[in-house]
Amino acid sequence: METTDHPTEGDPLKREEDGAETTTAPSPTELKKKSCKEVLGFSRLTHWRTAVFFLSLFLCLTIVFAFSFVIPCPVRPQYLVTWNRTFSEAGTYDFLAIEHASEDKVMDVLFVLKNREGTQNKSCADAGLPSPCVFVVAVDGTDGQTLWERPLDSNFHWAQCDLDKKEERDWHCLLSHSDNLTAINKYGGHVIWQQPRPTGLQSTLPVLSVPDLDEDTVRDVVLVASDSTQTQMVFLSGKTGAQIGSTVVLDFKGTSSHLLHCTKGGSYYILLQKDTGVYGLALWRIAAKAKEGIDTNLKKDKQLEKNASAATGIVPIYESEAVKMLRTKETDHLSDLLVLNGNGVALLDGKYLTLRWRFNTSSILREPSCGYFNKDEILDVVIEEDVGNYTKRIIILDGKSGDVLWEVNLLATTNAPRPVSVHTTNFFSVFMFWGLMPSEYNSSESLIGNQRSYMLHPLYSQVLLESANVVDNIITLKATLMERGRHAAYILLTGPEEEGTEGTVVLVKRKLKQDVPSCRVLRIGPGGGTETNEDIKEAFNRLRFSD
Repeated sequence: METTDHPTEGDPLKREEDGAETTTAPSPTELKKKSCKEVLGFSRLTHWRTAVFFLSLFLCLTIVFAFSFVIPCPVRPQYLVTWNRTFSEAGTYDFLAIEHASEDKVMDVLFVLKNREGTQNKSCADAGLPSPCVFVVAVDGTDGQTLWERPLDSNFHWAQCDLDKKEERDWHCLLSHSDNLTAINKYGGHVIWQQPRPTGLQSTLPVLSVPDLDEDTVRDVVLVASDSTQTQMVFLSGKTGAQIGSTVVLDFKGTSSHLLHCTKGGSYYILLQKDTGVYGLALWRIAAKAKEGIDTNLKKDKQLEKNASAATGIVPIYESEAVKMLRTKETDHLSDLLVLNGNGVALLDGKYLTLRWRFNTSSILREPSCGYFNKDEILDVVIEEDVGNYTKRIIILDGKSGDVLWEVNLLATTNAPRPVSVHTTNFFSVFMFWGLMPSEYNSSESLIGNQRSYMLHPLYSQVLLESANVVDNIITLKATLMERGRHAAYILLTGPEEEGTEGTVVLVKRKLKQDVPSCRVLRIGPGGGTETNEDIKEAFNRLRFSD
């Protein structure tokens, strides 16, 4: 029996006699109130969570709906892998520009056509010009359809559309024809300005884009003309075409080519090529002679000026006999210079204009080109050497040392364009060249009409892909990336052998990979490699091209 003096489990609510605190059971009313508060708090929390969940769901669905229906997805241009345009009873010239002339992301093609009527039913007479006249034509890179055309006076001299690649918005295309200079907008074909050619300046050489001298926010140009007695230079405003200052006359005869070069210190020099070497003249000197004060923003190179002639200001850059050609070779920062002469090819450092290396040969056929053969991220040089007996040797020289990296002998065919290359995302280039493999030639057949094209993959250097899909009478050719990060193609402009002569003109675009399935795999090195023909073609098909 439990006593009343001590609390037990049966009576836990009783207070102990020693004064210890005991727990008092809440009343039913208190229990009910507390339970309702807890339930109401949990209920409110659940409602907030539900509201947040549905709000998040609503926001997500709104975003999905906006991106799916309201905001249009970018549409990638649909292009033809190949297209061609044929122009009968027309003439053309050695000019081909790959530029953006439309709003899509695919590069377009600009060329010059001599004809009585354009491709858009516009005749020379409609423009008030004598027939035949010159048409500057832009065709869409996706399908070859005409974007615009601009008729101009005939007697075409030269054209340029890449005067300033770094500031593309400033410059479009400049043409010299008859006695006029015409600047044309490459996006619509309208004339920006047209000026008569400066009096007495019979310039057949292209122009150079120079820094803005007249401070109108557009880069200006300089015309260079030379004869057997002197060299003349004229500055023109890039915005209006008006002459800036007076004509600068130099006692420097026999200039056959020229380039604008920027030194490491930011000083501009016009490099003049003649048969005895390459010489430089500071742009600030020329500008100061043309008009006082326009040279104030041009930098001076103290190191080069130490070697300048006190009388003329001419700086000797590279002196050698029988200099034939002066070209640039792009680097990471500045352009190196390639000089071709009767003894071979030399590479000059773009920073200090000093000799890097020289490769000896006495028979360079045509202008060299560049591409990445090895993975040192330095452009290598491709040259064609005449070795006699209708044979040429294609050589790839290391851009760093000038050593021979690769070579092959081909039969030299007529109207073969110079080698070209297209860069890939794997830090090497695919090379293309034209000719005929000696093993493929039957001596009973003529070389005319037997020209082939060849593709070289640097990782499979003992193998060539041969394509017979080549036409004769190639006026000019360019291989390029038609769309950023997308397909590479080559553009062929063919026509009569003599420029401007009436005949059939054809403009062709072919995707670079299109010929791979039909190409023959030729083994040219010792053993020819261990890969199968299918592996070689698959390696070409896997290539991703880069600009």
